Amino acid sequence: MEFFTLNNGVKMPAIGFGVFQIPEDICEKCVLDALEVGYRLIDTAQAYYNEEAVGRAIAKTSVPREEIFLTTKVWVTEYTYEKAKKSVLESMKKLQTDYLDLVLIHQPLSDYYSAWHALEDLYKDKKLRAIGISNFSAERMADLATFNEIVPAVNQVETHLFFQQQFLHEWMEKFKIQHEAWEPLGQHRIGEVTKNPVLMQLAEKYSKTPTQIFLHFNFQRGIISIPKSVKKLRMEENISIFDFELTADEINSIRTFDENKSLWAAYDNPEIVKMAMS
Repeated sequence: MEFFTLNNGVKMPAIGFGVFQIPEDICEKCVLDALEVGYRLIDTAQAYYNEEAVGRAIAKTSVPREEIFLTTKVWVTEYTYEKAKKSVLESMKKLQTDYLDLVLIHQPLSDYYSAWHALEDLYKDKKLRAIGISNFSAERMADLATFNEIVPAVNQVETHLFFQQQFLHEWMEKFKIQHEAWEPLGQHRIGEVTKNPVLMQLAEKYSKTPTQIFLHFNFQRGIISIPKSVKKLRMEENISIFDFELTADEINSIRTFDENKSLWAAYDNPEIVKMAMS
């Protein structure tokens, strides 16, 4: 496993297993499978409603807790200081752990400043090893990083072949905030990823799959990816990306497919508020 070092010195695995939209009844087995094939970063959230299943897997696995990098996220409904703090402690109970490796503010909406102050205090109390944000634009990220005591360690955002987030990535580097990619395989456009002619050509060259090529592309950019799968063989495929190196020309050829547009909703679109609260 490869690692990236966060701005507070904590080492975070360069690829992880995301559990977004994995049903609670199969989530436990999926996490156990992911840990068995070598994942050490597990990413969940209060809004995924499967923290308890993840917690059962963490309790059952033979992998020591200190080797697991466990992430959850605070949801918008908990954005007061007291509610955010209470919700994180409740997440810890569900996850059957007395500390969390990373907690993120899930959306840049409502009173996220108060929620951030709660995370800062939990971090100072050593309940959290790192704190960060999710879905923050460059402007909101810069605002939070500039006017608060602790700079976020991570910004987890939509990042895939069609939305490579170059502008935001550059600003993350300026603030020394780790870029983490959700839906790195393009969700409903994954078929276009697996059939992409450039990725297919590179897959043949390196004896990999097109999805492995793109996940490694993220890695070479310094981006952590958290692909999701309920199939163990696919989990093994997604994690096996560190034994080759793309050339600068190959990286540039992949960049040409960037449409610079979200597959969900851009954060300058007021509809995002309705989506977040639906």
